[in-house]
Amino acid sequence: MSSQSPVKPHAVALCQRRKPLSLLGSVPHLLVAVLGVPSEPVPARSAYRARYGHHVTTHPTSRDYNKASVLDVVLSHAPLTRNKLTELTGLSRATVFRAAEELWADGFLVECGVDEATGRGRRSTYLDLSGKAGHVVGISFGAKTTGVLVTDLRGRVIQHVTVPTADHQEVGDAARWLVDLIAQAAESAQGPLRQIVAAVPGRVRGGTEIFGPAEAMKNFAGSGLQRAIADLVEAPVLLDSDANAALLGILTDDATISNAALFSLSTTLNFAHCTEHVIARGSTPAFGDIGVLSSGAGNEILEELLSSRGLLRFARKRGLELERIEDLWLQSHTESPYAEVLEAFTTAIVTAVSVVAVTLDPESVYFVGRLRPLVDIVLPQVRGRLDQSLPAVPEIRTGPHLIGLSTAQGAVYACLTLAQERLRGAVLEARRQSRLTEPSAPAF
Repeated sequence: MSSQSPVKPHAVALCQRRKPLSLLGSVPHLLVAVLGVPSEPVPARSAYRARYGHHVTTHPTSRDYNKASVLDVVLSHAPLTRNKLTELTGLSRATVFRAAEELWADGFLVECGVDEATGRGRRSTYLDLSGKAGHVVGISFGAKTTGVLVTDLRGRVIQHVTVPTADHQEVGDAARWLVDLIAQAAESAQGPLRQIVAAVPGRVRGGTEIFGPAEAMKNFAGSGLQRAIADLVEAPVLLDSDANAALLGILTDDATISNAALFSLSTTLNFAHCTEHVIARGSTPAFGDIGVLSSGAGNEILEELLSSRGLLRFARKRGLELERIEDLWLQSHTESPYAEVLEAFTTAIVTAVSVVAVTLDPESVYFVGRLRPLVDIVLPQVRGRLDQSLPAVPEIRTGPHLIGLSTAQGAVYACLTLAQERLRGAVLEARRQSRLTEPSAPAF
């Protein structure tokens, strides 16, 4: 999936511009904490060392920091003119122009259009991030559907692939299948693969270890999947939960959200929350396992009523002949078992919101995933019950959720910050070497 659009309304020469996922200006401070891993600079490659000669300084200079600041703005706002770069960085015109020329020489920038709205005199040229700067991959590895999203380092979509998840019993087979999907989606991508983040239906610790995955994916518990993928690609690989990725996407698209909770109601129930715009992470496998709590409806736990697999089983036990869980809201039902199922589901939603409201005090609670349409049906009853039981009710929303895409977008946001932080670190290390005179591919 890709598209072309003009850089600016007044541009004469156009450069290829892929559709942005969203504005990414506030992403870096948010995402570094999201995966719970440090974002350390990657050492410069040997090719980069060949490009720079004698040792100049052991520490970054103000010139290095200025160059890194210009790169940050380019990564967030390109394509833009040098004058706009000056405005957004707050640096002097000479400083910005020098830094831009250095980034062009490094292979990070390309000229891609001319602004005709600058009046008389020399027209201003637009600068954009070079495709050779690299790309990232976000994966939504679900029990039913897998989505792979490839973007450039500005977050502009290169390709998106959504397919039914293959039934692999061996971790190595699943890893090879995912890497094949990555290769398919990244076929037209340029430059090196900078980062992979895969979101899975389970709880993840340290970016590598999976706990409590969906029943159909129980073979992927542990760290085997992350290691297997990392062995097959030349890029850093991290895992995260689908709930964290979904919440990350919401936070990135709406910077006004500070404290929020999210329930992912798909094949399995998953949970995420953030405080002061930072996603919370635990140190034990029990953290986030909200599905083991009582639902308040009979002896059922939340997992049995707020996951598609559990709710389908519950509905069939009550006499509803459903072929798939979507039939619960896509088909007309008048029999009493349907009312019983809907009542139990409503009670479970009320219980889940009540638990997080009194313990985490979120401003908003989101519901996403396969059962989201059913949440829309019961929301009026849920809000009414909560108004009677809680002194203050958080705002309850059903987030936009495209199966195979929304979670992959959240994973891409994580990729972008990690990759951008490494590039910034490499820029700050760059002046340890002297320069070659001719431009080449990005050195980092």
